[in-house]
Amino acid sequence: MKSDTAPQIGFDRYIQLDWARSALRVRAGLETLEELTALIDASHTGTAAKKKTRTVLNRLWLEPRSDIENMCDRAVAIYKSDPSTSVATLTWGMAIATYPFFGAVAEIVGRLLRLQGECSSAEVHRRMAEVYGEREGTRRMTNMVLQSQADWGAIERINKGKYITARREPMALTPDLELWLVEAALRHAGRGMPISSVSTTPVLFPFSFSDRLAYNLSQDERFAVRVDSASNRIVALV
Repeated sequence: MKSDTAPQIGFDRYIQLDWARSALRVRAGLETLEELTALIDASHTGTAAKKKTRTVLNRLWLEPRSDIENMCDRAVAIYKSDPSTSVATLTWGMAIATYPFFGAVAEIVGRLLRLQGECSSAEVHRRMAEVYGEREGTRRMTNMVLQSQADWGAIERINKGKYITARREPMALTPDLELWLVEAALRHAGRGMPISSVSTTPVLFPFSFSDRLAYNLSQDERFAVRVDSASNRIVALV
């Protein structure tokens, strides 16, 4: 049964990009559910592990919450129109919109990398514990997110995972993908943000945006742009 509530943590499995790609292609009608099941079966030994992985993939691609189902379908349309579109980018957007925990890890990593160029896994764990509590589940699931982000090419983990660095070159985006990712970031934030800082918001740290982003946002009917009391232009979802 589809759940319309964002999970408190939820992202409790390491998700390989190949599995996410297969789930996306099932949603797009380009692969069968049986092919995805076979892929998972080949990578997992236990029934419980298979079920947990399927649960995450269901929320990401196969059975998204009703409030982000339209966003998911637009991601599928982008992929179907150009199958060379980065599956990592699309899955990142779905992950931050679906899982607040995944987005929180991304924000912390993005902020630390921009401040320091690299960070330790211990720093990320410490900051996540401040939000979600100092418990084994928080630590384990943070590791699952970091491992997934590394597999998707967003970060590099060095010295046996003790340190994190950004990928050498940020992921470039097409105009459609830029706007779609901004929507994902706004859904994660749950509020508007200054249009001048959208391209540098920590949750989108693996990506590079074009100089036309602000103009494109102002021209798209999915977004509302207003001026706040400090004369900042704020972009929000309609």
